[in-house]
Amino acid sequence: MKKDIRISEIFGPTIQGEGAVIGQPSVFVRTGGCDYRCTWCDTPFAVDSEFRKDWRPMSAEDVFAKVRALSDKPLMVTLTGGNPAIQPLGPLIALGKKSGYRFALETQGSIAQDWFADLDVLTLSPKPPSSGMKTDWVAFDECLAAAGQGPAISMKIIVFDEKDYAYAKEAGRLYPQLPMYLQPGNHTASSRDVDMSGLNARMKWLIEKVHSDQWFDVSVLPQLHVMLWGNERGV
Repeated sequence: MKKDIRISEIFGPTIQGEGAVIGQPSVFVRTGGCDYRCTWCDTPFAVDSEFRKDWRPMSAEDVFAKVRALSDKPLMVTLTGGNPAIQPLGPLIALGKKSGYRFALETQGSIAQDWFADLDVLTLSPKPPSSGMKTDWVAFDECLAAAGQGPAISMKIIVFDEKDYAYAKEAGRLYPQLPMYLQPGNHTASSRDVDMSGLNARMKWLIEKVHSDQWFDVSVLPQLHVMLWGNERGV
């Protein structure tokens, strides 16, 4: 029996705003539901159960029909959330790949799925101390094992402060084989207005930390979509 996917929103095409595929055109499929409750979550509407009434149960066929309606030809489909790993996305990926679409997924690495191996891009984004969550590195390893040699895998960590930076450095030490992307945390994610000067200051601080430590096999990136559109939804 096929299971429906809980959908928070589907939008695009727009650009991917962060991580290994930053700047690439993409349609976004945002699922509803998450096993984490990060203190600085920037998508509570796709996480908190109070928004469950707004999530639509959709079949893989219906989701893909919406993706095709938004795109004239195949492109990257970004699967995000919430935590999209808790949703039955395997049939959607299989359906899209038959038509030439590529799939990228971002997850904190807390739940492994066998369909990870069918992705083109997998971004594992474990949450640092400022999130209030604790990383289960055994589950993280299970995600890596599930993905195998299928997708291009990288790690992305949000950094707000010194403790987050130390966490990121330790994660880089534990997984030197994974390309590492650091992103300054958006402390105004829950507001309508973005504190760009504050974000730029954190970005500069992070760059200075990396250079001071001679951590040269890491990439420091902004949230490009925040720079362009602020905290708007669906862009």
